[in-house]
Amino acid sequence: MRISLSNALLTMIPILVMAGTAMSDVQNQQSDSAADNANQYDRERAPTYAAREADWRCGAIVYQVIVDRFAPPADLDAKRHLYPSPKILHAWDKKPQRGKYLAEVGVWSHEIDFWGGDLQSLRTKLDYAEQLGADVLYLNPIHLAYTNHKYDALDYFEVSPEYGTRADVKALADDLHTRGMRLVLDGVFNHMGKRAAWFTDALENPDSPYRDWFFIGDEYKLGYRAWFNVENLPELRIDNPAVKARIYDDPDSVVQGYLRDGVDGWRLDVAYDLGFNVLHELTQAAHRAKPGSVVIGEIWNYPDEWFPSIDGIMNFHARQIILDLVAGKLSGAHAGRLLARMVEDCGLDPILRSWLMLDNHDTARLKTMLPDQKQRRLAQVLQFTLPGCPNLYYGTEVGMTGKTDPEMRGPMRWERVEKPTAELKWTRQLLEIRKNNRALRVGDFRVLDTEKLLAFQRRTDRIRDLIIVIVNPTDKAVRDSLSTRDAKLMNYADLDDLLNKATVQPASGVLTVEVPPHTAWILRPRINETTEYDPYKRVQ
Repeated sequence: MRISLSNALLTMIPILVMAGTAMSDVQNQQSDSAADNANQYDRERAPTYAAREADWRCGAIVYQVIVDRFAPPADLDAKRHLYPSPKILHAWDKKPQRGKYLAEVGVWSHEIDFWGGDLQSLRTKLDYAEQLGADVLYLNPIHLAYTNHKYDALDYFEVSPEYGTRADVKALADDLHTRGMRLVLDGVFNHMGKRAAWFTDALENPDSPYRDWFFIGDEYKLGYRAWFNVENLPELRIDNPAVKARIYDDPDSVVQGYLRDGVDGWRLDVAYDLGFNVLHELTQAAHRAKPGSVVIGEIWNYPDEWFPSIDGIMNFHARQIILDLVAGKLSGAHAGRLLARMVEDCGLDPILRSWLMLDNHDTARLKTMLPDQKQRRLAQVLQFTLPGCPNLYYGTEVGMTGKTDPEMRGPMRWERVEKPTAELKWTRQLLEIRKNNRALRVGDFRVLDTEKLLAFQRRTDRIRDLIIVIVNPTDKAVRDSLSTRDAKLMNYADLDDLLNKATVQPASGVLTVEVPPHTAWILRPRINETTEYDPYKRVQ
């Protein structure tokens, strides 16, 4: 039956006027009534999404920074005394280059090349991180150490003087908290630096109280056990109760002390080497010191049994699936099955707290790994739409490049922010989509059946939140039919693509699509918020 909307409205206007109800009030009533249309499944699921939204660890956007390389210091010359020879302090525009092994100090020369960034200079760039959309600032190690990367701690309780002091850490945490952001530090507790006082005393003094804090003996090639036999990285005996006490168990331990200083969590280096039991104890200690804090483990393995020993992982497994998909090594359907199995095995909530990165300080830069822009952008779409916390490595958003260590650890290119690059504009678009869509942060994950594409939905208890992602990683257009797997998605109601302005319509729960080559769609139901006809008027 067809009716005249104009006649209907003319009939209604006097009634609305007499009732004293403005048109804006009508719209508000329509919006408010959505909650009244929740079905039994919506009501059952709603507390889950509310709990996830209340947990800052779920679906957060993480921005990763190497302090030495992020923001140039206010006065470079005033800091030169902090870098005694053979250390070198470079100008900000100098690119890192691989050096030679320095036997006299036991490190590579590029490990002691510095650029002078510190915690105070970092604080001057917090506006940028906030405007970019970051919820969490993650710092590579800041503890007192000999090298620039600082994975060779000399004293966990001190901050490297090139960076600042514990007071600077507190000030940074305060600055972030006023912006609604969080601070996560890098904890390197599997090993220390060979110059650490604990280790030198243990090595030189058989009666040292620290002797059994390390693995020392003739059975080791170096006279002590070192991580991957790297001379500068003697391993801690982390299962020693005395070591546990100083690292995480005591109230004034490293882990608990920094949390009480205002830090919000820890990312644990080589967490797979610490083992399940130590990780569980450390995580519980962190939660005692600061309820709601986060412990993220660097896990390159399959992730399932690492929960609940830790809150989340660096999700290298999902990263590998993404990279293989866009490189043509996996079909879309196969990638979908692998991702679905991961979520099934791990549970969604641990995956929502896990960090999904495409590159970081240990890998080549994204633009170097994937020089093809189409492949790179597909990978980034998946990073920002799959469940988890997108972990953005500083400089990737402006198209910085770099192969292996130390090239991928170059100083931040601020001129590419001042004159925004195409990469920065693209990343900001993805960040905006991520921030403005609840389902991408806390929604469930469902793979949609397809033969050639990768397709999945992120959904909550509200149809207005629904996101369907469809990716064609091939070099040809692909036509396929997908079940929408959502009972509230109305027949012939438009779904709009947030990236490419495409529009599709479901027919009886089936989406028939033709996706161009190397293209991703992020589809969302078109919700009519005016007084015009809305197909979603009686569903939440």
